[in-house]
Amino acid sequence: MNYLWAFMILIGIVYGSLTGNLQGAADAALSSAQEAVQLSLTMCGIMALWVGLMEIAKDAGLIDKIKETIDPLLRFLFPDLPEDHPAKDPIAMNIVANVLGLGWAATPAGLKAMEGLGKLEEDRRAGRLPGPVRRRGIASDEMCTFLIINISSLQLIPVNVIAYRSQYGSVDPAAVVGPGIAATAVSTVAAVIFCKIMDGRRGR
Repeated sequence: MNYLWAFMILIGIVYGSLTGNLQGAADAALSSAQEAVQLSLTMCGIMALWVGLMEIAKDAGLIDKIKETIDPLLRFLFPDLPEDHPAKDPIAMNIVANVLGLGWAATPAGLKAMEGLGKLEEDRRAGRLPGPVRRRGIASDEMCTFLIINISSLQLIPVNVIAYRSQYGSVDPAAVVGPGIAATAVSTVAAVIFCKIMDGRRGR
């Protein structure tokens, strides 16, 4: 990504020089930097609010209730994941955070879940736990399923998009909620169907 962004900046400078509009390129860079700072501050405030609400919900036991509610879904998506495996809680937290539109808040749980799934694969290779074993360096079924569900996640409240629309002066920033739910619902259903088809081809 660093090389990509450096290349794009270099192309802009070269193009501005060749067209005699180098000052315009410099002005655009400065104004974009200012907008980036303003947007970051806006996003920090919104994310701080929602992450704080998530912590309150966690302390109040609401997150645990939600995890219990989605436990049948987790068993359906990850049939070979042991019931009491440490990766299960961060997977549930990641899904809940994504459904609430808290993509940034979901990232730490997602990383922890992937770490737990990696240890699960190591335990299978060592014979400590049952389940399908993949060659070293190849993602397990659970890893692939989790990544696909994470990317396609259903979102009830697209916080990031609402924040972007608010930052750029939308008269109704929350107007994307309905279309967002519809789009992410379709993508999530497609992701689940794809995962199950691939599981079937692998002989489950």
